[in-house]
Amino acid sequence: MIVGIGVDLVDIPRFERSLERTPRLAERLFAPAERALKPHSLAARYAAKEALIKALGGSDGVHWTEIEIASEPSGRPVFSLCGETSATVDARGITALHLSLSHDAGLATAYVVAEASA
Repeated sequence: MIVGIGVDLVDIPRFERSLERTPRLAERLFAPAERALKPHSLAARYAAKEALIKALGGSDGVHWTEIEIASEPSGRPVFSLCGETSATVDARGITALHLSLSHDAGLATAYVVAEASA
């Protein structure tokens, strides 16, 4: 059963300027393995984290650096959660998170569907 849906859209050049203006921003938003990625990939991951928070219905118990967007061998993006964020998702009864990412024409977008057992 679907219990939440979230979507987010990020202007990549604007996001890149924010990262340049605030050098420690990447440390606050991204897991260590994500920080070396190019700006368009970081913007898509930022959108994914925002979309996840929307799908969860809020940010209580969710921490940015505990949300990592990894890739399956096929290239499909997946969430890798740890710490309090993982516990929060489990406590809300969420059994699956589905993620889609895209970036083109200066925009990055993410769509998240959260499922729970019926």
